[in-house]
Amino acid sequence: MRVALCGRNLGDLRELLAPLPVTCVDVDPELVISYGGDGALLGAERDYPGVPKCPLRDSRANPKCAAHSEESVLRQLVDGGLSEERIARLVGETQDGKSIVGINDVLINKHTISSAVRYRLWLDGELYMNQIVGDGLVIATPFGSTGYYRSITHSLFRVGIGLAFNNSTEPLDHLVIDRGSVVTVEIIRGPAVMLADNDPVRIPLVEGDHVTVRKSEQSTRVLGLDVFRCPDCLRLRQESS
Repeated sequence: MRVALCGRNLGDLRELLAPLPVTCVDVDPELVISYGGDGALLGAERDYPGVPKCPLRDSRANPKCAAHSEESVLRQLVDGGLSEERIARLVGETQDGKSIVGINDVLINKHTISSAVRYRLWLDGELYMNQIVGDGLVIATPFGSTGYYRSITHSLFRVGIGLAFNNSTEPLDHLVIDRGSVVTVEIIRGPAVMLADNDPVRIPLVEGDHVTVRKSEQSTRVLGLDVFRCPDCLRLRQESS
């Protein structure tokens, strides 16, 4: 198996892989192992879009339950014993064709710390709010609902697309809409930016710009996601922090 590695403490991971029937490569891998936390997985998808991913938490920062040591998970991987899931992705696109893709979320955010962004919002072509004032809008996948979306709404969802209004001056509750819905945003007063996940790329937005966000036709294949998000491992991490 040709495997690319992404993340931190990769020397540790290479030692674990040494006795296994894998070859570490940088080009044309069959699989990518992300070593670290959620951010490592997001970065792996940017570096190797479309290639199956196996996210593995590094032991230096993430204690594991007895069933999910790195050695155990990697052995299951090479033996074909890890379950595969497909994670929905979102794509945000400006009216002039600039686009960005996120596994977790696509954000419309204020550019200037001291100034709010004003925007207008449509859902599937129907005007939802004529003006919203705040720090911005988080448009999240179910996978990403455990991240920024959760920190704003204190909630999760499993199906659809979630909208969280970040520090809005209006009393707006979060929304969960159909996964096939299209979200359209017009910047009424900027400047603002569009970004996705932990991607350093920022797409600048100014007054009059329109952005559409929708579910991508492509998804991300992930092996062992149930292991990566094991509640027993999460409890151990929380207790050790």
